[in-house]
Amino acid sequence: MLPILPILPLAQATPIPPQEVLQPQEVRPLPGKLDTVPVFNSNSPELVQTEGILLSTFPSEGKRVPTAHLNFPLQGRFDLFAHHVAKAPSLLNLRSLYLGVILHNPNTQPVKVDILQAASYLSQPDAPFIELPPLVENLLGTIFAGPGDRVMNDVLRGERQAIFPPQIVIPPQQSQMLLNLPIPVQSLDPPINGRSTLIRLRSNGTVYAASLAMYAPVNLDGSERSPTLAEWQQLLDTGSLAEPRDRTPTPPEQTTQVIYGRVAGVAQGSQWQAQVVDPDAQYLNIPQRGQAFSYGLSTLNLGKLVTTQIQSAPLLVRYPDTAYRAHGNYGIEYSLSLPLNNNTGQSQTVTLSIQTPIKEDQLSKGGLRFFEPAAPQVFFRGTVRLRYNDDQGLPQTRYVHLVQKRGHQGEPLVVLNMKQGDRRLVQVDFLYPPDSTPPQVLTIRTLESSSLD
Repeated sequence: MLPILPILPLAQATPIPPQEVLQPQEVRPLPGKLDTVPVFNSNSPELVQTEGILLSTFPSEGKRVPTAHLNFPLQGRFDLFAHHVAKAPSLLNLRSLYLGVILHNPNTQPVKVDILQAASYLSQPDAPFIELPPLVENLLGTIFAGPGDRVMNDVLRGERQAIFPPQIVIPPQQSQMLLNLPIPVQSLDPPINGRSTLIRLRSNGTVYAASLAMYAPVNLDGSERSPTLAEWQQLLDTGSLAEPRDRTPTPPEQTTQVIYGRVAGVAQGSQWQAQVVDPDAQYLNIPQRGQAFSYGLSTLNLGKLVTTQIQSAPLLVRYPDTAYRAHGNYGIEYSLSLPLNNNTGQSQTVTLSIQTPIKEDQLSKGGLRFFEPAAPQVFFRGTVRLRYNDDQGLPQTRYVHLVQKRGHQGEPLVVLNMKQGDRRLVQVDFLYPPDSTPPQVLTIRTLESSSLD
């Protein structure tokens, strides 16, 4: 009888440690600025495990917990962003957590609220986090990973999800639900799920808004039902802030052991629109052959990449234990026009790319630092729209889905063969996706050789 030999594990390939790559190039502050459209930004606590108030701009009068209400009326154009995760407190309690958004009209006349664009998705089953390649064409909008990614994809295309009406009318001194949707966990293993929402709104009068969390009420037969407007109103009037609270941010001037915190407040700025040109010029001259320059995207405190520019939206009102700025600018649209000009005296091949360099405030080595291969953590996951005329002069509109990891150098999104004196307008639009980590850069590079040579 042959001896029984032990089964040895298969040899595991040793992962290649990332090597640092330096790109010595100029990083410029991004022209333009955020607009002044207020954004109701409900992202703290991200993990919600008790019923309560997530964010309320209602007045504090008549409320049981006055400090839970920020007394900030909204009117005209405003956005509403909400991003929360539900996790069952125990396997014996698998009730759905409902996310409710209530709007109140304090006026003596009806208020009309137009829902311009809107989308709300769950992680499961609407948009699970799946592995995707670094770059995929996304013309039909069917490529996404995560609910925030899918929501931004829809709104970028100007869509309003069918669950939202085009308009709601709120009678005088009354309230209506803008959102009343579950975050179910019962069939999931582990029992955890998330929901991301972005709604662009316009009202013809003052309204107050609140986002609230409530476990599903249960019918006599044990089935769940949606909370009623009266039940949401009761929670708004008598509830306290939802738990557990996220980590309290460090003051903005602190530069060591920094905690940015999560956002619960009204931020100022829905869109960053920019004409990216040279100073006092109408065009952006391309780099010399073999060179590149970059513009910061979503730069933030201690991540300014030498630009001295903080793009994070300031908060007009906030809770004391939440972020001082909307770092990451979740849901904010970047709308950038680059009128490229080849003034180099010869034909050039020019590329545009989005990159995710190693975060720095100052460029410690005189350029942007990357990893090869990129580190495992995903830092950007979203769709970018590109509009330009190709080398045959034909207009192109492309939607490209990107997945970038920490230190990712990025693939060319556009390649242009520009003759001497050629001018080409390139427009880049995207909404900064939730579950991403800033900063990124937009890089314009002229290759060492041109295919027109």
